Amino acid sequence: MTESATSRRSRITPQREAELYGAVLDLLREVGYDALTMDAVAARTRSSKATLYRQWGGKPELVAKAVRHNKPGGPFTDTDTGSLKGDLHALTQRSDDCQIEQNSALMRGLAMAVHDDKALLKALKEHLVEPELAAFRRVLDRAIDRGEIHPDSPAIDFMMPMVIGAFAARTLFDEQPPTVAYLLSYIDAVVLPALRAPVTTIT
Repeated sequence: MTESATSRRSRITPQREAELYGAVLDLLREVGYDALTMDAVAARTRSSKATLYRQWGGKPELVAKAVRHNKPGGPFTDTDTGSLKGDLHALTQRSDDCQIEQNSALMRGLAMAVHDDKALLKALKEHLVEPELAAFRRVLDRAIDRGEIHPDSPAIDFMMPMVIGAFAARTLFDEQPPTVAYLLSYIDAVVLPALRAPVTTIT
């Protein structure tokens, strides 16, 4: 990227960027991903479409970065309580029940949209999924270094599916939104025992 292009992209202040991301998430909750348009974002935020496209390139990138910006508490690496259980509990408690319910509904909608929008899938992987996988891996690496889990634990590769499964199962089977208390119980009953289970060799 040329110096002039970089300069053009950096004109939006962090405060203004946060406002734009908030408006994008509000529109997502109101109309869903498919019906969200750059025209609507421009109108809601009193921006020009040219500015939005120059800064984010298009709707998939803008949405993915808005969702990432909405994640509470900053980088996962900020959390090191000294134990795996403490880390996972602390990460869960960065959101309250209302935020978890809102984010769960938002992600369900985006999960449907990625089937028809490969650009959205690519953007979500780049800005949300891959950074979170890397962050969870750092949490697990610290637990391995402390001797809490075995480095060859087969459950390590299923960490994210286990966590995501808690959100899906709560809504599907119990017809209730996930809550902090529910997720903490799930971590204690499912995630931690799976990670700490003895490694067995299948012959």
